[in-house]
Amino acid sequence: MVKGVMFDFSGTLLRCESVEEWLGAVLAEAEVPVDGEEFADWVRRLTECGGLPGGPSPQRIPPRLEGPWHERDLSPDQHRAVYSALIEEAGLPRPELTRALYDRHKAPAAWRPYPDTGTTLRALRRRGIPVAVVSNIGWDLRPVFRAHDLDGLVDAYVLSYEQGTHKPDPAIFRAACDALGLSPSDVLMVGDNRVADGGAEALGCPVHFVDHLPVDQRPAGLAPVLDLLG
Repeated sequence: MVKGVMFDFSGTLLRCESVEEWLGAVLAEAEVPVDGEEFADWVRRLTECGGLPGGPSPQRIPPRLEGPWHERDLSPDQHRAVYSALIEEAGLPRPELTRALYDRHKAPAAWRPYPDTGTTLRALRRRGIPVAVVSNIGWDLRPVFRAHDLDGLVDAYVLSYEQGTHKPDPAIFRAACDALGLSPSDVLMVGDNRVADGGAEALGCPVHFVDHLPVDQRPAGLAPVLDLLG
């Protein structure tokens, strides 16, 4: 019987804005005028290089970043360095925007909850089912949850940069189960990545996968979670 639930963050409970929205917000804030054709070109470059954390994966990892890429979620400095380098790989004619582009993705306004995130978390709270957020991430996502009125529905945050390890290492799931005070076999893991989130199976956790889709294309992806509670 499921007594607790672990959720992934990006692509599971919330989704980052599109590359177009990300770039547009930064350009507007910096008051940098860019015409439509040039804007489309910048979007294409940033998409190909994978400069938006939580956005499309890089089409190619530069050899010098292959090692750091796999360890990017283990510290804030590593995360910033890797994604800043990827943004620079896009070769935008305004390199001074790199810092603003990186910082924008951490802003609560850059993240949107899926339509059923709040209702699902509130339903779990009513049933007395504790919730942990388990994320491979290089920065503190708690302000994002607070801004979207979700923080009060989460009992524990288990973040890779704070744990010094990342999914699929079973250790991070063990830490989340311990934070909930439950045995792994009683804790359901819900995520969108079959490799990373699937690592919970090694502890004996049941696992349920959702599709990492744009917010408006996944209105009820979390609905099965409540059905799995028994």
